[in-house]
Amino acid sequence: MLKKEEKQKIVSEYENHESDTGSPEVQVAILTNRINELTEHLKTHKKDHSSRRGLLKMVGRRSSLLRYVKTKDPARYQKLISRLGLRK
Repeated sequence: MLKKEEKQKIVSEYENHESDTGSPEVQVAILTNRINELTEHLKTHKKDHSSRRGLLKMVGRRSSLLRYVKTKDPARYQKLISRLGLRK
């Protein structure tokens, strides 16, 4: 789980304006961080199926948010995935 300081750092890095906490970019960045942490957890705990299910739900939510950003503003989408290192 993300600590408060880590989450604030991510929000300040990806925010569009001051007091921006709910934009799709911020949500995708937070989800990406949580997905990476959970992936590391599942490498050591291979039989943790409930966490695996949560991981798949997070990946689906992130995919939906990315699709939304892509339809609204393709340039913003490209910038976001390059900053997060999601696709090639």
